[in-house]
Amino acid sequence: MVQPRMNAILSGMPTTIFEEMSRVARETDAVNLGQGFPDDPGPRDVRERAAQAVIEGWNQYPPMLGLPVLREAIAAHYKHWQGLDLDPATEVMVTSGATEALAGALMALIEPGDEVVLFEPMYDAYLPLVRRAGGVPRFVTLQPPHFAITEEALAGVFSEKTKVVLFNNPLNPTGTVFPAAQLDLLARYCVAFDAIALCDEVWEHIVFDGLQHLPLIVRPGMRDRTVKIGSAGKIFSLTGWKVGFVCAQPEILKVLAKAHQFLTFTTPPNLQEAVAYGLSKEDGFFHGLRRDLQRSRDFFTAGLERLGYRVIPAQGTYFLNIDIGEEDDVAFCRRLVSEYGVAAIPVSAFYAEGAVRNVVRFCFAKRDATLDAALARLQGLGVDAA
Repeated sequence: MVQPRMNAILSGMPTTIFEEMSRVARETDAVNLGQGFPDDPGPRDVRERAAQAVIEGWNQYPPMLGLPVLREAIAAHYKHWQGLDLDPATEVMVTSGATEALAGALMALIEPGDEVVLFEPMYDAYLPLVRRAGGVPRFVTLQPPHFAITEEALAGVFSEKTKVVLFNNPLNPTGTVFPAAQLDLLARYCVAFDAIALCDEVWEHIVFDGLQHLPLIVRPGMRDRTVKIGSAGKIFSLTGWKVGFVCAQPEILKVLAKAHQFLTFTTPPNLQEAVAYGLSKEDGFFHGLRRDLQRSRDFFTAGLERLGYRVIPAQGTYFLNIDIGEEDDVAFCRRLVSEYGVAAIPVSAFYAEGAVRNVVRFCFAKRDATLDAALARLQGLGVDAA
């Protein structure tokens, strides 16, 4: 059999631990707390709006940048929640999910050989997308339990070759919400080295304990050098919809739009209509989303702590982590899913260099019954093993 020549970056990637955990969870009927999706079907009125739009609305190509009603809703939403002034006609674009937005932005912003600063642990798509676009990754390795950004770490990676900083806040997988002082530190380095910040802020509404999401685009010097990415899938617990938002100053957005044009070009118009409706919902909906997810976080945290597990506090996202001590996190997760029927993700999978190997991630955005079933099986594992 002739072996065809293919792209070395993608063809050389092994089966990921994410794929492995999901496969074993399906085969063994495990409680799947590995993949980040809620049990909840999402708000009924938003889903009904999408269904209505399919029957009664426009089902041909919508404008490439997105329906005007959605772009206006995005601008109004960010004005209300984050004090950000955006021109919906020239500074807002709709994409088929945040990952498409990230891929298009990297294609548009970097040339082969440009350096891209990445903060690890990081969402698993970042590194292959950077490399496929020709970028050279430079890693800032964040350490538990606080995963804080330090000036020493930034000074070690920024250089005259730095073109883009890819920054996730709140941070998946750690649940970290970065404070103003660390954002201002990062902003100073972006300005000093004339770097563009590509900000993955899909978890911006999923923050707890009275914390407020602070977008990097509003920090000093960042308005004209930031690409802000959001996700309706995370805001409305509708992860399969894949409706993303991109916000940037007009000259940057023009180039981002060219990449978008040759990737997906557009996003289903009925979903756009429904998301526009959802973003205009009263504040109580968004406060309720946080309240309900915080209650699930606290419920699962209390259960883990009763069993003797060392929980690393989560300030946002769908995820919390435990410190498993001396056991290797990959071995722990394989044993956990195959012998005890609970799927989790080893946090070492989110590192490219200097991986932390004693932390395991669970998704807590589940019904109480799902979390109870997982806790019952984790009790069988035994505290000593944790």
